[in-house]
Amino acid sequence: MWFFVGAPLFSCTLNPISAVRRVLLRLFGASVGAGVVIKPGVRVKYPWLLSVGNSSWIGEDVWIDNLTPVTIGNHVCLSQGAYLCTGNHDWSDPAFGLVVKPITLRDGSWVGAKSMLCPGVTIGEYGVAAAGSVVSSDIPAYEIHVGNPARLYRVRSIRSMQ
Repeated sequence: MWFFVGAPLFSCTLNPISAVRRVLLRLFGASVGAGVVIKPGVRVKYPWLLSVGNSSWIGEDVWIDNLTPVTIGNHVCLSQGAYLCTGNHDWSDPAFGLVVKPITLRDGSWVGAKSMLCPGVTIGEYGVAAAGSVVSSDIPAYEIHVGNPARLYRVRSIRSMQ
């Protein structure tokens, strides 16, 4: 049902309302917290393997290609065009067998526009994958990684709200 009804309605760019997308994801088994914004054009392969915390933001044309669980914490930002890829093929296998690994985005993390996260990646609390980065290994808490392959750029400093 997801592929024939849910996915087309969910990813439709003519509907600008996040509430409809949240309801559709929940109807198909996703765990979606309060205050989540889901922009038009977002694609989710298997909603029953998706968990999104409170107050997270999923930008236009994000593709969550979740063959295995993807966990998105609270106050996470997935910027436009980000690609979360949980599966790859084993190039050492003559049959190119599929290998899947989960992706985890901890609270306060940010995935920049047009970034790609490879299978098995975890971004720690307040970690950042800068725009256009290709992330194939974990980003520790508070670190900003840039480039292809993504490498440490600097430590993120969070200002206090006064």
